[in-house]
Amino acid sequence: MKTFKLGGIHPEEQKITADRPIEVLMPKQKVFVSNGQHLGAPATIIVNKGDAVKTGQLIAKGEAFISANIHSPVTGKISRIDLSPDQSGYKKPMIHIDVAEDQWDENIDTSKDIKHGITFSKDEIIEKLKEKGVVGLGGATFPSHIKLMIPDGKKIEYLIINGVECEPYLTADHRVMLERAEEMLIGVQVLMKGLSVEKALIGIEANKPDAIAHLSALVVNFPGIEVHTLKVKYPQGAEKQLIKALLRREVPSGKLPLDVGCVVNNAGTALAVYEAVQKNKPLIERVVTVTGKSVTNPCNLLVRIGTPIHELIEKAGGLPDDTGKVISGGPMMGKALNTIESTVTKGTSGILVMRKKESFRKEVHHCIRCRKCTTVCPIGLEPYLLSQEAKLQYWDLLEKDGVMDCIECGSCHYSCPAGVPLLDYVRVGKSAVGKIMRNRR
Repeated sequence: MKTFKLGGIHPEEQKITADRPIEVLMPKQKVFVSNGQHLGAPATIIVNKGDAVKTGQLIAKGEAFISANIHSPVTGKISRIDLSPDQSGYKKPMIHIDVAEDQWDENIDTSKDIKHGITFSKDEIIEKLKEKGVVGLGGATFPSHIKLMIPDGKKIEYLIINGVECEPYLTADHRVMLERAEEMLIGVQVLMKGLSVEKALIGIEANKPDAIAHLSALVVNFPGIEVHTLKVKYPQGAEKQLIKALLRREVPSGKLPLDVGCVVNNAGTALAVYEAVQKNKPLIERVVTVTGKSVTNPCNLLVRIGTPIHELIEKAGGLPDDTGKVISGGPMMGKALNTIESTVTKGTSGILVMRKKESFRKEVHHCIRCRKCTTVCPIGLEPYLLSQEAKLQYWDLLEKDGVMDCIECGSCHYSCPAGVPLLDYVRVGKSAVGKIMRNRR
């Protein structure tokens, strides 16, 4: 069975919600929409307090090269625009909208009909994705239209669709592949046309046999698209590891997938691409897994962007008494929330409610030089060394030793018997070295 060879770990899967169908959750009274919920420059807000907006209407324009448009996820009235805490607790520009009855922008096709024929050219597809604010839904939130703008001299041979979802607990992509598979596959065709490629590979881990079987049956009618079963191993869903598993190609240090002839997109992103191009629908909602061992009604919810996270938790049965931490994302790469009053963004794949006994860090002991962290690192780095260099602020050595290649998967931290917060130190080092490199340019 295909997989990457270097490093990797096997954390408990905890796919509690794998058999829970997607439910629609509408926001109750207010939504709070950030203008910076994508990689790159924040979008420029183009509405004002008191304005009435329709569902799908443009409210913030991505004007920088790397940026993304933001659209109103609801119909209503803008009550205010001010600085409000984001998921990390930092105050960011936020558009507050009082929710009224849905009235969609008249240019959006809201029917349930599946639209197959792709009539748009490559350039029109790129413009559509830019116009509709589509970004990667796997976590990085990189603007999708830019991935299709291949530099001169580069040739793309393969589109890779990431259906791995190797992060424990999360099942949003799994449910999309089961419930919205045909639309997702048309989205894959759109991306293939946008990249001018004839081949698309969908990688799915073996712990999702129902999704593998369902998509394998459907791709018979979609020429050039193949489904590949992958061994269950974390972090199989990381771009470089997925490319290695599927194509045996190594993305060099400091390079991108396009340097080895690939572009990688997430399964949920492919669905968003279908909706943007075929239905003229902006990215205003996404599937979010709400889960945890003590959660009474763990679920997968189709949620409008800007919905307060406490409303998702209420839908899942409320905050359990033994809650120790609430995480946006999964336990390996997710970030602890400063408050559950913060809201869903385009990059919110899951809300994980962790019990107190699971949310405490191990007591930190001295490193015993066991080298477990180097054994499990899927990039082949030496996390214990990088952490020491970061502590001592040896930025030149950190750069030389490859800190910028770290994908922040957390495998080193997870495996350390001494409880050393290796990833924390490495993130500090990456931030400092990244700033130095940008200033140098």
